[in-house]
Amino acid sequence: RYSGLVELSTWIPTTPGWKNFWISSINPCDMYEKCGPYSYCDTNTSPTCNCIKGFEPMNTQEWDSGDGSSGCVRRTPLSCKEKKFVQLKKMKLPDTTEAIVSQIMGVEECKDRCISDCNCTAFANAVIRNGGSGCLIWER
Repeated sequence: RYSGLVELSTWIPTTPGWKNFWISSINPCDMYEKCGPYSYCDTNTSPTCNCIKGFEPMNTQEWDSGDGSSGCVRRTPLSCKEKKFVQLKKMKLPDTTEAIVSQIMGVEECKDRCISDCNCTAFANAVIRNGGSGCLIWER
């Protein structure tokens, strides 16, 4: 994993995996995936990790200790009958390796496609270098 930041990590044999315990950034929200799925980082809140509206911490014990890396889960199951999205502004995009990318679809067409697909969990407008825009769609 390459974050572009100097990190000190420790091996957790029970997971197994590496866990960061120090990062060179001044802003803790610069650490990629600090807050896990369905959550966001805000340095003006305590703790810095916050669940998106309609979600709650997956692991409250970790969350209360300041570790939001396990993220959040839905309070109620996803319903295909509801056609609402929570708008989040000024956010860094989550991992896009599994996202569907269209360089020709505008934001309204992107939204319509997401609404018509029950597997769609999020969409975003993408600004493309040298002009233009596109669409990113995340599915479960």
